[in-house]
Amino acid sequence: MLKRRSSDRYIINIHYEIGVRIEMHVISLIVKNEFGVMQRIMGEFTRNKINVETIVVGKCELPGKARMVLSVIGKEAVETALSRLNRLQDVYCAQIIEEDAQSAYALITTTNGLVGLIGKSADVEEIIERTKPERYVKTLSAL
Repeated sequence: MLKRRSSDRYIINIHYEIGVRIEMHVISLIVKNEFGVMQRIMGEFTRNKINVETIVVGKCELPGKARMVLSVIGKEAVETALSRLNRLQDVYCAQIIEEDAQSAYALITTTNGLVGLIGKSADVEEIIERTKPERYVKTLSAL
């Protein structure tokens, strides 16, 4: 079982743990924008013992709906999750997003305050590596 440490890094959506290459996959969902939906969706991940690495949720261009973007590690995990999510009544659309359609977002601390970063995963990761911020948060997203 993989254990997460605060020093773990993602480079081009590939995670290295003790020399093992593990791919990060991004799932985009269109869901009902109402209370309880997040809990029901996350329940599918819990029941299948799939860890969600990052999550971004917000209203979208469709009235009464929200876009939820999740990232998980491993091909089997993403396929299982997609299969289960497509069965939920709250989910209108679920799809895997290819790497070239993904964006990375990060918020880092610097001596001058907070800095927001937006770009391809590799570019954002490179800036994080070069600046070595004391604290940061990074997520993957897509439309």
